Amino acid sequence: MNIIARYKNVRAYTMELCKPLFLEDYIPQGSVFASPVKWHIAHTTWFFETFLLKNYLKNYKEFHSDFNFLFNSYYNAIGTRTARINRGVMSRPSVEDVHKYRAHVDNAMMLLFDKVALDLIFPLLEIGINHEQQHQELLLTDLKYNFSLNPIHPLYKEGASLVSNENTDAGFVSVSAGVYKVGYEGGGFSFDNEHSRHDVFLRDCIISKSLVTNGEFLQFIHDDGYKRHELWLDEGWSWINQEGIENPLYWKKANGKWFQFSLEGLIPLNEKAQLAHISHYEAAAFSEWKGMRLPTEFEWEVASESFNWGARWEHTSSAYLAYPGYKKPSGAVGEYNGKFMMNQMVLRGASNATPKGHSRRTYRNFFHPNMQWQFAGIRLASDE
Repeated sequence: MNIIARYKNVRAYTMELCKPLFLEDYIPQGSVFASPVKWHIAHTTWFFETFLLKNYLKNYKEFHSDFNFLFNSYYNAIGTRTARINRGVMSRPSVEDVHKYRAHVDNAMMLLFDKVALDLIFPLLEIGINHEQQHQELLLTDLKYNFSLNPIHPLYKEGASLVSNENTDAGFVSVSAGVYKVGYEGGGFSFDNEHSRHDVFLRDCIISKSLVTNGEFLQFIHDDGYKRHELWLDEGWSWINQEGIENPLYWKKANGKWFQFSLEGLIPLNEKAQLAHISHYEAAAFSEWKGMRLPTEFEWEVASESFNWGARWEHTSSAYLAYPGYKKPSGAVGEYNGKFMMNQMVLRGASNATPKGHSRRTYRNFFHPNMQWQFAGIRLASDE
């Protein structure tokens, strides 16, 4: 598929995700980390307008002069922006106007494809497409969080729980001590934080072929896992006590039975299903309880050829840092990944919310260790 067709398909898929929504669903923002649907569909449009149309389409007329302030996310080089926590209080522009904005930019992009050599804009266009795919996943995770605050447990779509996967593999993958190549290599798209490809030394280890299940995590809870300080990193222990965390996000107990909130409403907890919505702190505590550990991101990358992955983002014990030889791109695009290489942990793989074609073994996702709202689970490792 050529890149113009990919652009059209990705833009259309964002609108497909919005089809089950009511107008009122576009606005709420339940937390600083969970942006409204309206903001996501406007921000992804803003990206193409700002980085491509304004720079490469002669005589392009921006849709609205205020949209740069409203829909810029974190690009300081582009200018000031509204506070992240205030994205949900913007009742204006209307959802209708945001849809008109998307149409305006899409029409201008078609003109750009006709008038400018694709080679000139190809790198930025690739980033824009992959950026929108990232926000398609965020649209679902943020929508789920916003819905979860509603006591009537609203339904997004039948059959869209995204938390029903059960393990199909058992046992362990053995990784022998030695030097391995890690990082992206090839002709396809990759983000700058996946470079440069380099050597790492790994010790002998084993990594589980299966992910931790809800039932296994229930055992942790029943064994007072959230009450035993010796299992927790110090910051994690402070976090669960300050926030009153006693179980995974979206788990609810009623009449002695466990349920979990999903995108198809409140459903009974399937103990055989793979665990989801776990923070790094919880993943590390569970690993300690099991007498095991989380794999490093490099162990995960090497071993991932030998196990199934893709239903859950998977926690690693690796801090999000630059690879040897990493070079941050110049200009505003350089703010995409490099400036976040501090106080965050790497997750590997993909999730059921990740769009098709937007995952690879070298992909490095990253979040602060207290974040639970992503579809993240646990794969255990050991030195034994």
